Amino acid sequence: MSSLFAFLHHIAAFVLISALAIELVLLRETLSLTIARKLRAADMVYGIAAGVVLVVGLIRVFYLEKGPSYYFSNVPFMIKLTLFIMIALLSIYPTREFLSWRRFLGKGRAPVMSAGTVQRLKMIVHLELFAAATLILCAVLMARGVGSV
Repeated sequence: MSSLFAFLHHIAAFVLISALAIELVLLRETLSLTIARKLRAADMVYGIAAGVVLVVGLIRVFYLEKGPSYYFSNVPFMIKLTLFIMIALLSIYPTREFLSWRRFLGKGRAPVMSAGTVQRLKMIVHLELFAAATLILCAVLMARGVGSV
């Protein structure tokens, strides 16, 4: 059971990173109806993957692996958890922006975004990807027993 949940956790994490990378690539394109729909879909996949990562990760921490006392006393794990929360908070702005397009997309029109909004979205997705890469480094350190008290 532990191996299955580890597998699910890793697959969801890979999907999450992939969805963010897709968002970044799509944000470099001219915003059209098709691109807007793809951005919303990528963001939805990202949200679902983040939920799976969180739920499966918590199940692993509390029921399948070394137990919460080990993890919550491990410095890389605490940094990893903090980064996950930071990524979640950063994702609020892009998700709200993409959800605000519903009216446009329902009418078959591309939404309109200012250059400043596009730049903010790109910057946020870059920050999310950087934080995710740092999170992965913390996962490796944690797996190697670094930072255990």
